[in-house]
Amino acid sequence: MACRSVARAERVSRGTASINPGLKQFSFPMPCLPIERTRDSDRKPCSQYATSPSWENLAATVSVTSESSLRCLFGIRRQEHLWMSTRQFSAAWSRLLEMGIEHFDAFGSIEPSALSFCLDGFRVSLAPLRVSLVKIWGVMFTLWPVKRVKSRGTSDIRNTVGNIPMEWYKDYPHIGYDLDGKKIFKPIRNKDELDEFLDKMDNPDYWRTVQDKMTGADIRLSDEQVDLVHRLQEGKFGDVNFNEYEPAVDFFSNEVMIHPVTNRPQDKRSFIPSLIEKEKVSKLVHAIKMGWIKPRRPKETTPQYYDLWAKEDPNSILGRHKMHVPAPKMKLPGHEESYNPPPEYLMSEEERLAWEQQDPEDRKLSFLPQKFACLRAVPAYSRFIHERFERCLDLYLCPRQRKMRVNVNPEDLIPKLPKPKDLQPFPTTQSLVYRGHTSLVRSISVSPSGQWLVSGSDDCTVRFWEVSTARCLKTLEVGGAVKGVSWNPNPAVCLVAVSYDDTILLLNPGLGDRLLCTATDQLISSYEEPEEAKDQPVQWAVSEGEGHEQGHRLVLKHPKAVRQVTWHGKGDYLACVMPDNSSNLQVVIHQVSKRRTQNPFRKSKGLVQCVSFHPVRPYFFVATQRYVRVYNLIKQELTKKLMANCKWISSMSVHPAGDNVICGSYDCRLAWFDLDLSTKPYKVLRHHKKALRSVAYHNHYPLFASGSDDGSVIVCHGMVYNDLLQNPLIVPVKVLKGHTITHDLGVLDVTFHPTQPWVFSSGADGTVRLFT
Repeated sequence: MACRSVARAERVSRGTASINPGLKQFSFPMPCLPIERTRDSDRKPCSQYATSPSWENLAATVSVTSESSLRCLFGIRRQEHLWMSTRQFSAAWSRLLEMGIEHFDAFGSIEPSALSFCLDGFRVSLAPLRVSLVKIWGVMFTLWPVKRVKSRGTSDIRNTVGNIPMEWYKDYPHIGYDLDGKKIFKPIRNKDELDEFLDKMDNPDYWRTVQDKMTGADIRLSDEQVDLVHRLQEGKFGDVNFNEYEPAVDFFSNEVMIHPVTNRPQDKRSFIPSLIEKEKVSKLVHAIKMGWIKPRRPKETTPQYYDLWAKEDPNSILGRHKMHVPAPKMKLPGHEESYNPPPEYLMSEEERLAWEQQDPEDRKLSFLPQKFACLRAVPAYSRFIHERFERCLDLYLCPRQRKMRVNVNPEDLIPKLPKPKDLQPFPTTQSLVYRGHTSLVRSISVSPSGQWLVSGSDDCTVRFWEVSTARCLKTLEVGGAVKGVSWNPNPAVCLVAVSYDDTILLLNPGLGDRLLCTATDQLISSYEEPEEAKDQPVQWAVSEGEGHEQGHRLVLKHPKAVRQVTWHGKGDYLACVMPDNSSNLQVVIHQVSKRRTQNPFRKSKGLVQCVSFHPVRPYFFVATQRYVRVYNLIKQELTKKLMANCKWISSMSVHPAGDNVICGSYDCRLAWFDLDLSTKPYKVLRHHKKALRSVAYHNHYPLFASGSDDGSVIVCHGMVYNDLLQNPLIVPVKVLKGHTITHDLGVLDVTFHPTQPWVFSSGADGTVRLFT
């Protein structure tokens, strides 16, 4: 049988001489496989394959007598390196089968891409099956399979589509193609959701069954795979035996290793002198001989000393250096440090006592000069170690390098402010003290003429004073501690508003011109009630009897306690503040001529601290804890919102021109706002050490003042220019002191005289003081 196969192979080789023998290299879309030369040890005689028990499936042995005809069959030449594609080998193999070689039944399902062969010592690897051609006494063509391939029915479905998205095959019944080019159909999945649910309930292995997206088949996970999934979900390593806390072992160590890291032989350049380096060295030697390169001098090991007390030469290298700082030098010892000083250096008893009472920093000498008979009698200096340590500390901490500083004249850094003498007049001295209140005076106000002063105190009294003489002309008792007083700014009306508890009293003090007082009473009594009375949050009542004789004219009852009261510039409108964060009724505006009250705000935007009318325009300023809101009363809208950048606003005052506002706060700040410039403070002053209680502008002079709990009043020059491009000039000019601090409270209210550069202040000590 073997002889017939050899004979048929010879006929095949002779019949295939027409195959093109000139092919050297092939480039096909399919991957080409390199041909490797095999060693002689790999070549085995045919008898070894025949007798080996692992080659039971030997199919045929074909002997070919002509080597050239075999090369012509496969279309190759004898070369060192050849490339043969699987397509070319497939064509040659199919040609060999067609020539009539028998007994190839076992290879009916073998694909050419799964074979390998050897030709004259060259091997083409196409595992897992192998075709081997070995040259023995000519050319031997030996063919055998390594293992028998399964039949198509029992073969597993291999996905051959490659690395592409599986969504591309979503609408197709197959997934990829096999080696024959036939479609690999997906497993039939005709289960609906009900079948899935029943399978989920009945199948105990449903929870470990997953669908393979590459093949579409259901796969049951083993216990090892389930454990692997659990470990990966917990963030652990997939390998159970892997120890993540195993100590790291350095690959390179300082110890000499027995075996080298690599067994690669040394390079040729490692033991042959380099010609390039030889040329470099020759050039360096020539440069040294010619004197172009001078070798470095050895460093001097002898220590260098320098005299710390010697005067440094300005022409030396260190002296010329711009950043050099000479070492600090102590004063040389004088006569007073001698053990036998002259008599004029010895201190008397009075000088000794005065020296002992002085602070160590104020003493001219740090020791007492003493006289001894001889040097041997001089005791050890008690402060020797201390002073030597300080001396060493000075030398150690002395800066050896001076930082680069910009040469700026210090006078240029000071702002160009005018001298206070050029800013006169402003109050400088305390002229009068108004005594009479027995408790702290919370509020004061001056009449428009500047002749009278009204003050309200916690002793439940309102006192009227004559400004020029400090005489108390009138005292009125009210039903509670007075929180605020305000004189009507209209000179044609003589009215004073007094707030205590939940009541506001409108008083006619009866001071000054009688015609003016009479006209005020007639104005109040001429009111006629409307036919239809409207509901108002405040009750208006006319005082009668004893109250009318004392000066009470109108009584306004409010639903809550009133904290502040202020007049409009024309004298007809009166605003009051009732701080309550839980209510919308915090600010009300009264019209005296019509006895009408209105609440301008529907919603509360915070706890209201104080309010003020604009002196010229129809604007209304409302100060909450952190913001000052400016409302347009005609348009009934918010115009601006000023951010005070402080924790709690305590007081507010508007400039007579109306374009600037100052705010005092409990965190010791005074903020100046320029309404035309920004909503943030133009300048913030921190002159006081404690909380500010009151701020005020002067009506005519460029002055403003602030009173604080530190018992002082600071008067500042605040000039506002008509030129919009020029910023206001703010200069503190005077600190006025006189009030004593009582219960941690100092100055509670400040106000200016309407015509003179005088300032009034009321304090917690129960006095009102005038500074002129």
